[in-house]
Formats: sequence, C-alpha cells, structure tokens
Amino acid sequence: MIQLLFLVLVAEVSVVAALLFKTPLRKLAVLGIDRLKRGRRAPVAVKTVAGVVLAILASTLYSIAEISCRATDPDSGGGLTPTDQVLFSRHLLEASLMGYSLFLVIVIDRLHQYIRDLRAFKKNLEAVSKHNKMLEEAKHGISEETKKYQEDIATLNKEMKKLKLQVQEKTEEVNVAEDKALAIQKQSEGLLIEYDRLLEDNQHLRIQLQSIDLKLSSSS
Repeated sequence: MIQLLFLVLVAEVSVVAALLFKTPLRKLAVLGIDRLKRGRRAPVAVKTVAGVVLAILASTLYSIAEISCRATDPDSGGGLTPTDQVLFSRHLLEASLMGYSLFLVIVIDRLHQYIRDLRAFKKNLEAVSKHNKMLEEAKHGISEETKKYQEDIATLNKEMKKLKLQVQEKTEEVNVAEDKALAIQKQSEGLLIEYDRLLEDNQHLRIQLQSIDLKLSSSS
C-alpha cells in the first residue's frame, strides 16, 4: 500500500512539474487532463476513486485513533507494544501520503484551470488588439465615421486594460500555485527520507519482537 501511494505521489509531482514549466510536456499534460475531464464517464470515475481514497483515509485515521486510545488506556498498561508502534508508524505514514496525494490533485486541477484561463485571456487580448489595429487603420480612410470609430477604440482600449489586469492577476495566481507546488515537491522528498527511516525502525522493532518471542518460548 505504501509503495503504491509513493508511486501515485511521484506521478502527481511529475504532472505538477510538467504543468509548471513551459515545455512540450505541458501541452501533453493539459490535453490529457482535458480528455479526462471531458469524458462521459470521467466524473463518475473521479468520484469513485475519490470516495475509495477518502474511505481508506478514514479507516487509517480510525486505526491511528484506536492505537492512541490503547496507549492512554490504564487497563492495557499505559503504553504501546512494539507491534502497536509499528502499526502506528505505518498508518501515520499512509495517512500523510494520502493527504499529500489529495492536496496534489487539487493543485493539479487549479494549475490546469489557470493555464486554460490564461490561454483564453491571451487569445481575447490578441483578438482585441487586431480589432483595434483595424479600427485605427480604417479611421484614417473614413472621415464620416471618425467619431464612431474613436468611441469603439476607446471602448476597446478599456477592454484591453481590463483583460491585461485579468491576465496579470491570473499570472500572479499561477506563480503562487507554482511556489506551493515546489514546496510540496520538497516535502515529498522529505517524506521519502522519513519512509527510509521508518523502514529501519520497523526492521529494528521486528528484531526486538523476534528476540521477545524467543525469550517467551525459552521461558515456557
């Protein structure tokens, strides 16, 4: 389960990196996400996967809470057994990975939406600029409609300013999302290091359990 979550996390980080940098991979990533969202069965599949992940996350959190209750229960000795410590560490790592995975899905969705909005704003800005240029050229050849063209130009200039402001706002939002994604990428690297440490602790606890079992078997 943990290996699968790490594979999913690495795949999501790769998608985020592809969306952050302007490369051919960004176009492929955007096209792939577009097809995923526009498919007939896509919403049902996404909701099903999200429901399964949330159910597993809820089960993992419940297991963590149950182990914590056993640790504070005076009837059980007021401490965790080596087995409980291994299970607690494993459940905690699984919950962290699932939480980061869900957060990365949200980041990918927002980055995809920002990129699509930014492209739409740029196309609108180019269309308005071309139209404005045509009006400027026509203004010199048709004197009777000069006032009308001037009003149209003024209106288009206002629209251009508005679109430029919107493009600037969206660009700032994309920069913020990129900073968050880079921070998550660094955190995922820390999780890989933590995972290696937990594996070593798990191996150490198993050795302790084996020694305890040997002592119990010898004493019996």
